[in-house]
Amino acid sequence: MHKDSKIFIAGHRGLVGSSIHKELSDQDFSNLLVRNKSELDLLDTVAVKKFFEEQKPDVVFLAAAKVGGILANNTYRADFLYENLTIQNNVIHSAYLSGVKKLIFLGSSCIYPKNAPCPIKEDSLLTAPLEYTNEPYAIAKIAGLKLCESYNLQYKTNFISLMPTNMYGPNDNYNLASSHVMPALIRKIVLAKWLEEGKLDLVKNNLKDECPSDIKDIKAYLKNFGITKDSVIIWGSGRPRREFLHSSDLAKACVFVAKNVNFKDLIADKKEIRNTHINVGYGKDISIAELAGMIKDIVGFKGSLVHDISKPDGVMQKVMDVSKLEKLGFKPQVGLKEGVSQVIASYLESFESKQ
Repeated sequence: MHKDSKIFIAGHRGLVGSSIHKELSDQDFSNLLVRNKSELDLLDTVAVKKFFEEQKPDVVFLAAAKVGGILANNTYRADFLYENLTIQNNVIHSAYLSGVKKLIFLGSSCIYPKNAPCPIKEDSLLTAPLEYTNEPYAIAKIAGLKLCESYNLQYKTNFISLMPTNMYGPNDNYNLASSHVMPALIRKIVLAKWLEEGKLDLVKNNLKDECPSDIKDIKAYLKNFGITKDSVIIWGSGRPRREFLHSSDLAKACVFVAKNVNFKDLIADKKEIRNTHINVGYGKDISIAELAGMIKDIVGFKGSLVHDISKPDGVMQKVMDVSKLEKLGFKPQVGLKEGVSQVIASYLESFESKQ
């Protein structure tokens, strides 16, 4: 990948894609190609094929995906499986047809079995059943990495799959019904803090696109999500442990791999080539209860955190072995508390600066 390479970032507005776009810009890659959904629907096979035929990108970062938390994954199982399979198939196949030199496919740590030994190594893939609530999304991502691997083996492409851990950072999804655990906890605790301080105008502004403007209705709406001035309800026991990586670190890892790593570097066994994907993580985990407590302290909320044990915990521990990526020469830089503090400060500033 060179400074003048034509680089297509699929999903450039999302948490990961926007960070990749920023990292490439910061490194003076100027020939960046982006399209929003109205310009290019990645679910449209014909449109994607035509786009690649006309634009002929040299490098592709495939960060586009339908994503969500436990509730969304478990509720919209067919949508998560179909849409992610379709996006991946369209982009990866069109990249092959148009002669893309390097493609970076972004997956997820949920590809691994529910009870995989921690830290989870790449060769744990397909060794046992997946966690039920996000099984469709995981199956789609497994299909994506296997598609990349298979195109490499059959057609001599250079498509590399990265499997990041739980992400957080700018441009995250903070929707109370569909967000992942980190943005969900941040928004819930921030809203509770504003209620605690009587800053109802901030609460109204934050929720203006989600519920009626009458403050009684807003309070009722928030209570449905376990948010009051006195407490925040958190799904599950709080005991599950999760690993979190700042999106800027993932972006740096993506660009590092695109510049320095080729598929041939990932082949260990000439007889049966598999598990050539690369884990990307921080290498350390934290319990959900500890994370919630950290966010509460940073925000300054004085109320209580209540765990709803009737809700699912998901996998009890998930931290990845990142030794493969470290051996290739990359380590993350942003510590968890530092990164969470930055994200919260940015989230607060986006609303409080307007008051």
